[in-house]
Amino acid sequence: MDCSKEGTEDIANEISPQQRDLSPELERNPSPPPDAFNGDEVEDADAIGDTVYSKHWLFTTLTRLIQMVTKTSGDSEGQMQLTDDEEDDLCRVWDMAMDKDVAGFLQEFKAPDILLGVIAKSSNPRLTEICVGILGNMACFPSTCLTLSQNEDLGAVLLVLFGDTDPPTLLETSRLILTCLSQSDVSSLWLERIRHQTSLRSNLLFIMSSSTNTDLLEKVGELIDKLFDLDEELMKTWITARPNEEDNDGDSCLDLAPCLLEAAKQLRSDSPNGLEVYLHLMQLLTTVNEGIEMFASKEGPGKDVWNFVNKVVSEDLCQPNDLEVILQEQKGTLIQAFSVLKALYGFREQWGSKDVTSKCLSLVRTILQVIQSQDEHRAESSKKDDAQDEQLLTLSEVTSEFLSDICCQISKDAVAALVKRGDLTEKNVLTAFGSLLPNYQTSFQHLLLTLSETNPELADKVRKEFPV
Repeated sequence: MDCSKEGTEDIANEISPQQRDLSPELERNPSPPPDAFNGDEVEDADAIGDTVYSKHWLFTTLTRLIQMVTKTSGDSEGQMQLTDDEEDDLCRVWDMAMDKDVAGFLQEFKAPDILLGVIAKSSNPRLTEICVGILGNMACFPSTCLTLSQNEDLGAVLLVLFGDTDPPTLLETSRLILTCLSQSDVSSLWLERIRHQTSLRSNLLFIMSSSTNTDLLEKVGELIDKLFDLDEELMKTWITARPNEEDNDGDSCLDLAPCLLEAAKQLRSDSPNGLEVYLHLMQLLTTVNEGIEMFASKEGPGKDVWNFVNKVVSEDLCQPNDLEVILQEQKGTLIQAFSVLKALYGFREQWGSKDVTSKCLSLVRTILQVIQSQDEHRAESSKKDDAQDEQLLTLSEVTSEFLSDICCQISKDAVAALVKRGDLTEKNVLTAFGSLLPNYQTSFQHLLLTLSETNPELADKVRKEFPV
């Protein structure tokens, strides 16, 4: 990225002569000047707010950064090289920026303009990462976040950074933009920029489809999740953009759902939190007509997504020997997984699979296991007078509704196989039937009729427990 010498000199000219005269050789947080030891006033004047951080040291570090920009801008082939000491000092600034007083002081010192100049000119990935990281920490505070967000040049440069190839830089950039989007005072500013930055979609989708960096994939997923949550129209636009088209920048247009799926596969084993984020993204796609049409298409990604999520639920979550505490830890992921599966279940005929139920007995077993676990947890909580867990209540609602969808047309052969495998026992069958009442009576009656044809004894026990 280009940054003119004139622009860099403007940054330098805004620094006072006293600040420019600070020694660039100072490489540690300096001791106070000799006469500062004569009283507390000078020492207090050098401290940033109520912190122990030194204004003098911070001036020195930033001045060295300005000089680095100025020196490099005069040489088109030059690169900003960092010594170990310089890197250590900048990392200290990065850490210090997490303090509100320091963030405010950096803002007053026009540090964002200095860092923008460095980012725009830098060809050193580590230096770019640190500068974006400092801005990310500053953005954690509403007042400094507002000032940063109102800087149009900075906003444009940060969005362009998503075309970078350095994973740490991409991670810090994602964190910074996500921090800004999470603050209501400035989120609209960023949404407006993002709508007009056509390359952002292709850059983020490329990261999801090609990166193996767990932290980066998780943060990019959180960023997109926040974008879709704030702007449904943006989500629709990203869904309907067709592959092989080119955006205004000439970049190839990737398809959204396969990229989400590829990222989820990468995170499946290494990041439960990241997997939950991507499952939620898939679930969000099913909340709009554009997403439903995409998944329902015979050639669309629906069947691949269904198979993946079904595999996650059946093989990774809620295994028969799992303790209840493990199921509690998985509740967030289970909510998203079952929500996706429920939304996609009705499209099986479009995919050419007319009897998904009989091929997914392990999924039915898992649903029954979760319902049984929920029932036991509620009973235990009732004894202790514990408040109901909102997530567990949501999970109970999702699983009951999904079970109803399956049971309203479950086949005799599928029920017989569940009984034979020991997945449909007296204990969990009563719990399952109980979860269908009073909201899903049609499914209750169909399941009871089918069970009567395969295991009359078990069906009679259900009738005694639920004389409907």
